[in-house]
Amino acid sequence: MKTLRLGTRGSRLALAQTSEVATRLTTLHPGLAIDPVIVQTSGDIHLDANLASPGPLTKGLFTKELEAALLDGSIDAAVHSLKDLPVDLPPGLVLAAIPERADEGDCLVSKLPGGWRELPPRATVATSSPRRRNQLLHLRRDFQVVDIRGNIDTRLEKLRVTAAWDALVVAAAAIQRLGAATIPRELHVTRIEEMLPAPGQGAIGIECLGSNHEIRQLLSSIHHPPTAECVLAERRVLKCLGGGCAMPLGVRARVSNGLLDIKAALFLPDRIRPISLAE
Repeated sequence: MKTLRLGTRGSRLALAQTSEVATRLTTLHPGLAIDPVIVQTSGDIHLDANLASPGPLTKGLFTKELEAALLDGSIDAAVHSLKDLPVDLPPGLVLAAIPERADEGDCLVSKLPGGWRELPPRATVATSSPRRRNQLLHLRRDFQVVDIRGNIDTRLEKLRVTAAWDALVVAAAAIQRLGAATIPRELHVTRIEEMLPAPGQGAIGIECLGSNHEIRQLLSSIHHPPTAECVLAERRVLKCLGGGCAMPLGVRARVSNGLLDIKAALFLPDRIRPISLAE
């Protein structure tokens, strides 16, 4: 194969992820050319979609158009943020590679230094994620949590110019991939160690046709088994609970001393429900 058509969303973060995948591939396969193909998804079009209200629109909000392009032959492979990819793939498609994961955690971006503990009483924190919303309220009941949508640049700018807002929550991997220069100088970034991430957060998933063995073999060269073991375990927890992106589930899997350690919990407004792996 001389050219690989990589489908991607058009956001700066999605393009950075695709560039990361392209670099990994061309490093191992110097004669390979990468042709990024931007595909607009429902999530890019319907910026007012409510992620807290699951329905036909929210299932595959950022992935189904990319999957359609795979099935009609417009692209050879699709690059996804793995946390956005539903656990059940359409017939004929496979998750061919999961490269090494970036930081899986969440960060608070705030107008004051010191993290969530130093925010003023009744501070206003922005997020569109039910998982983050409920965990924030478990950390501090006085938080005023407001909804926000848009790419990371849009969200950071809205925080910067909205006087009534104190902070927002973003994935640490987004900052890692876009660089610290993404954050306006007057804002402060602090990792929220107490917050459990979404299943697969920080990982990239590369999807292709199961029948295309040439593409699958090519993509397998950048597969990272330790990452895959962890993120696939996190996705199994989500699948066992019958959930999707709207479920306020936090889960983190790590390999420690040769064992897979999984911490998971459902974060609901009135309680925290730890997940037993026997369920």
